[in-house]
Amino acid sequence: MRILEESYEVEFALVGIYTNLEDYALAYALNETLKLHLKRADTDLLFSSDIIYPYFEWKDKMYDREWSLLTNSCITSHQSTSSDLFPEEPSFSNHHLVPEHKEVNFLLKVEQEAMDSDLLLKIKGIPNVIAAYEIETTNLKSKHNLIY
Repeated sequence: MRILEESYEVEFALVGIYTNLEDYALAYALNETLKLHLKRADTDLLFSSDIIYPYFEWKDKMYDREWSLLTNSCITSHQSTSSDLFPEEPSFSNHHLVPEHKEVNFLLKVEQEAMDSDLLLKIKGIPNVIAAYEIETTNLKSKHNLIY
């Protein structure tokens, strides 16, 4: 007997946000500007014991859509090897959730929604948001990192 696997494709819009705001401050600003209710998720997005991405989420029951604000980078520390110049000092690595867009600090993911240009303009209008743009997800190599 052969079992056929259905491919399940999750559709979502993705906005890359470049800002110097902290994650909680950006979540607050997005809530105020876009009338969302993002709150810190109970559990972080965990890829390994060291690579952890905190995120904010909100389930909009009225429109049956999920919103997520994710950090795009995670800095981990590890002990340097003895062959390094300063072996007693820790070294740091930066891991990106979406490595194709290292320049953005945050990712705003909206499931089952096409991005509205008015929404993008409102995000760009938030003080301390330097840039915001839609990221095309169809050919995104790291798309699987955003499906959780």
